[in-house]
Amino acid sequence: MSAAAPGSGPAPGERALRAALFRYVLRLGDTSLVLGQRLGEWIGHAPALEEDLALANLALDLIGQARLLLTYAGEIEAEGRDEDALAYLRDAPEFLNLTLAEQPNGDFAHTIVRQWLLDAWQLEVYEALSASADTRLAAIAAKAQKETRYHYRFSSGWLIRLGDGTAESRGRTQQALDSLWRFTEELFSADEVDERVIAAGIAPAPGPAAERWRQQTDRDLRAATLPRPSAQPHPWYGKRGVHTEHLGHLLAEMQHLQRTYPGVHW
Repeated sequence: MSAAAPGSGPAPGERALRAALFRYVLRLGDTSLVLGQRLGEWIGHAPALEEDLALANLALDLIGQARLLLTYAGEIEAEGRDEDALAYLRDAPEFLNLTLAEQPNGDFAHTIVRQWLLDAWQLEVYEALSASADTRLAAIAAKAQKETRYHYRFSSGWLIRLGDGTAESRGRTQQALDSLWRFTEELFSADEVDERVIAAGIAPAPGPAAERWRQQTDRDLRAATLPRPSAQPHPWYGKRGVHTEHLGHLLAEMQHLQRTYPGVHW
């Protein structure tokens, strides 16, 4: 990347990389924020107190990750937006979370399958990002990776118990897999944003991570005695702001207080 002349501002290549990095970090932050909001909907409704507390703790971890990532995204953007502005003052098309994260909770099996798929993905992404050339992102990823290991133990453990459990639990878990699997096509699909940050040594190439994710999910599915669903067409692309209708409903609830009373403080 060539240096800009004195007083001329960043070179075009540097501006393009900065814009790509902003969107890349925003994708990670939005995915954690939206998934944390979904898990928070379980509080007081989980099938047992222990699972109620576990899901609440997962939600808190994810929202904590989102705060770090959205704060960093705001600094990269350098337009005066902090994590609260990015979380509460954007409309659905401006969110860049993975489509899988915004899917409704459904029953407990549905939530577990969604969580397991994303936990396995986040493990691969955060492990690779902990060696990123971007030291700020590497530090965030290293912290998130420790939390995600617990998340994955929780979700994969429940996937195996439900899949290898009763006929009822197995049927519901397989139904959730069949419903949610189409959204996994987006997890490791690279676009121009990914290609720019990969070329800069900031993000990992998706191929090796996708293969490790596939191998790990295959092992879990065998332990759960559940067949892997076949690949399905994917008409949504949350990473580009193309969402299902579910995100708008989620944001209406999440952003209600800030939108009704702008700038309110407790």
